[in-house]
Amino acid sequence: MAKDNHAISPTRKCGGGLKVSAVGLGCMVCQNSTGPVTTMNQSPPFSALLNSASISSIPPTFTGHTRNEELVGRAIKGKRDKVVLATKFGIVRDPKTPNLRAVNGKPDYVRQSCEGSLRRLGVETIDLYYQHRVDPNTPIEETVGAMAQLIKEGKIRHIGLV
Repeated sequence: MAKDNHAISPTRKCGGGLKVSAVGLGCMVCQNSTGPVTTMNQSPPFSALLNSASISSIPPTFTGHTRNEELVGRAIKGKRDKVVLATKFGIVRDPKTPNLRAVNGKPDYVRQSCEGSLRRLGVETIDLYYQHRVDPNTPIEETVGAMAQLIKEGKIRHIGLV
């Protein structure tokens, strides 16, 4: 009898009842350090996780940003119900000098980032939306308040703070 090579990873319980696999796929480096990728399905680790997700009761978590979100969105199209989708906001890059970064937790930026992520991912809801860096110039209550409003609107299901 053939052995199933798809190991189901242990799960973690997050606040609010969200359950995720202990191992997920972070996609931020797909464009930053490994060079451009035209499809996430070119990536053997991504394909393995996505295939595993289709037989796992608890799907892996996928994260991404800007171009990476577009790649992830295309890869999960038709499989949205099989993944826990996570993405983040908070770091702002200068388009002219990408190595320069700032942090932004202002409510209007939280909303703008979420709507951009939803569009790039091609989904109606993000399972876990988290702040990548806390903005020392914006009261955390304002940032979390904006995230809570996104939950009320059905755009995100859970929030996270790093």
